[in-house]
Amino acid sequence: MAVQQSNPFADKDPRVIALKPPVSPAAAPAKPSAPTPPLLEVEGLNTWFPIKKGIFARTAGYVKAVNGVSFSMQAGETLGVVGESGCGKSTLSRTILRLEKPHSGAIRFLGQDVLTLRGAALQQYRRDLQVVFQDPHATLNPRHSILDILTEAMLVHGLIKPKQAQDVAAELLRDVGMQPDAMHRYPHAFSGGQRQRICIARALALRPKMIICDEAVSALDLSIRAQVLNLLMELKDKYHLAYLFITHDIGVVEHIADNIIVMFKGQIVERGPAEKVLLHPEDPYTQRLIAAVPRVGA
Repeated sequence: MAVQQSNPFADKDPRVIALKPPVSPAAAPAKPSAPTPPLLEVEGLNTWFPIKKGIFARTAGYVKAVNGVSFSMQAGETLGVVGESGCGKSTLSRTILRLEKPHSGAIRFLGQDVLTLRGAALQQYRRDLQVVFQDPHATLNPRHSILDILTEAMLVHGLIKPKQAQDVAAELLRDVGMQPDAMHRYPHAFSGGQRQRICIARALALRPKMIICDEAVSALDLSIRAQVLNLLMELKDKYHLAYLFITHDIGVVEHIADNIIVMFKGQIVERGPAEKVLLHPEDPYTQRLIAAVPRVGA
C-alpha cells in the first residue's frame, strides 16, 4: 500500500508561495554610492635635481629627491609623511605647492591638473592649499603687526574689506586659542609656540581645504607640541580640513595621522593605516625608524 506523503503547502495558495513579497521603496537595498573622488592625487611624481659637471656644466646625472611617488588623499584626511632628513618629504611638499618644478609625473587637486594651472585657477589652488612651515620666526615678517599678517592675503584676494579686518583677525586668533588684542603686537613679542599658532591662524584665513604641515611642531618643546597637535585636530574637525603632515617624529603621526606613508631615499617604502604601520611595520627601514625614534608617551 503506497504511503501518501503530506504536503505542507497543501492548504495554501501555490501562487502566494511562489511569489516574493513586494519590496517597499524604504526597504529596498540602497545602491552603492559612487566612491568619493580624492582631494589630492599624486601619480608617478619625480622631482630630480641635475648634477652639473665640467666647464660646460653639462648634466652628468640627477639627485632623485622624489622618485616615482604616488598616493591620494580624501577630504578631511590626515596623511602623515614620515622619514629621516634627506628622504625627500619636504621636496615632495614643495613640489605639491609648486615651489619646485617636477621632472615628470602628475599632481591633481579636486581633479584639476595642478601643474598646468594658470591665472584664476592657480590663484584658487593657492587659496585652497595652505602651508605651515617649521620655523615660525622665519615665516612671519617682523615689520608687520599680527593684524596685517593675518588679513593681508584676504585683502589681496578681495575676500574682506579693510573695515572688516579687525573683526576677522579677532576671530582667527580665538580659533587658535589666543586673545584678540594680540593683533596689535608684533611677532617678536610672542613665544615660539604662540608664533606657530599665529602661522596656523594665517593658514586658516583663506579657509583652505587642505594644509601642509611641514615639520610644523618639530621646533617646539614637548608640552607645547602636544598643545599645538591638539589644536590642529580641533581645527580639522571644525573646518573639515585635510592635513599632509610631514615629520620625522613617529610619536607625532601616531597621535594625529589617519594614514601614513614612509619615505626613504625619495621613494615610498611603506604605506597604510596609521595603526597598522606603527604596530606591524613590514619594511625593515620602517622597523628601524620606529625603534630609533622616541615615541610620545613611551
